[in-house]
Amino acid sequence: MDGLVGEYVLDREEHLNAPGIVVRPDEVQTVLSHLKREAGYDHCSCVTAQQYEDRYETIYHLKQYDDPTDELSVVVPTSVDDPWSESAAPVYETANWHEREAFDLVGIDYGDHPDPRRILLPRTWQGHPLSLDYDQDQPQVVPLEEHANPLRDDEREQDTLFLNIGPHHPSTHGVLHVKTVLDGETVADVDPDIGFIHRCEEQMCQNGSYRHQIMPYPDRWDWASAGLLNEWAYARAAEDMADIEVPEYAQVIRTMGAELCRIASHMLAIATYALDVFGEFTAVFQYGIRDREKALGLLEQLTGQRMMFNYFRLGGVAWDLPDPREAFFADVRETLATLPPALEEYHDLLTSNEIFQLRCVDTGHLDPEVAREYGCTGPVARGSGVDYDLRRDDPYGYYDELDWEVVTRDGCDNFARVLVRLQEVEESAKIIEQCVDVLEAWPEEDRTIQSNVPRTLKPEADTEVYRAVEGAKGELGIYMRSDGTDEPARFKIRSPCFSNLSALPAMAEGEYVPDLVASLGSLDTIMGEVDR
Repeated sequence: MDGLVGEYVLDREEHLNAPGIVVRPDEVQTVLSHLKREAGYDHCSCVTAQQYEDRYETIYHLKQYDDPTDELSVVVPTSVDDPWSESAAPVYETANWHEREAFDLVGIDYGDHPDPRRILLPRTWQGHPLSLDYDQDQPQVVPLEEHANPLRDDEREQDTLFLNIGPHHPSTHGVLHVKTVLDGETVADVDPDIGFIHRCEEQMCQNGSYRHQIMPYPDRWDWASAGLLNEWAYARAAEDMADIEVPEYAQVIRTMGAELCRIASHMLAIATYALDVFGEFTAVFQYGIRDREKALGLLEQLTGQRMMFNYFRLGGVAWDLPDPREAFFADVRETLATLPPALEEYHDLLTSNEIFQLRCVDTGHLDPEVAREYGCTGPVARGSGVDYDLRRDDPYGYYDELDWEVVTRDGCDNFARVLVRLQEVEESAKIIEQCVDVLEAWPEEDRTIQSNVPRTLKPEADTEVYRAVEGAKGELGIYMRSDGTDEPARFKIRSPCFSNLSALPAMAEGEYVPDLVASLGSLDTIMGEVDR
């Protein structure tokens, strides 16, 4: 490391799980280029921006797709008077959207950025809400303007058509607006316009206590994933920050619940995708909802809720398995037994359907190199042959004690992403069945569901952590910084949907409008998590 970028390092910081190096704002591209090409840090998983009293700061959270446990934080401080920094977008394409968000909310100006626009807030917004001098009481009066021609500076204006897709729901899987330029019937340009459902989730978490008040929020980020996966992302980060050990018994319960959520999420993804691609409502859509409901029924028995679970606790889970345990285990096994014939139905009705194949095979092409550039993870990346899964590569919970496989496909198209999700349902079922076996045999006297956690958590000031789990859509990460109080000074959510959606232009340009709809659906985005 020192031999590569030592001459550019101004200082070093200790971040949990990832050493931090401090570099000058005018040397960002040089440092990141060396780290990417020569040190193998090919995954810019997250970009966090924040303001202190004496400086602004950008943190590039770097990993390797081949080894996500090899982490590095590149810290870029800028002055309060002139918050300017080089853009990392020429090095990591995924930094394009992340830096736009950092400018939008915090106010850091990234020089040489290819698209320096706001991304979540309206372009007429006054100020930057996460800057320390932001006036929350200032009026946000948006003047009426004439609708400008979006192609007025486009040399192709006479030969192209501008088409708005969205933000109506459900055709865009949420309130997403896709600005599309057509050259004849071919998609010439795509610009996803997000932010319609921005709910300030990160700011709300910054106003909540670690111990009690933050955990209910994660369920609401990606509500379709069934939120235990989301809860685990926060729990893993907070438990690392506060050095909390989770009992093994609780880890098994967490793993079982998380995989039930993964099945529920993938079933909804398959059901809605059939509706997107060839209007299949009477069979595949309803079958998908049927099988999702089975998983949700088990989660309701476990947690008492069908969507907003709030079941995880720092140090474990809220309560033990439902009584009688034998009846719950029997219900789980009975549900798992219905999955193999159900999956056969999906292959008969969906993947072997000629219309579905025509719409999905060789459309939405995403090369593995491009997927990495955009920071894609989850089924989107694994459908392009990127063998990356944090359950295996950065083990947590009980995953490393179980027998299961990471599913990848080399098709790099919409069809491959569907196949990955269907196969992942099979792998999740294997994990759940093994968890049930373990829980059935667990000694009654050793069923510890929570470790002893203080009522008030106050991590040491300036403790910084970024931890992630394998959500249903990919890498769901949390960055937190402590200021010594019982509330985080900064809370940043790394949404897998955010980075996956940013790759849509690379997938859709040069194809047809129906292919664009199929490509968008194959990303399985939930806009509540994209916008947060």
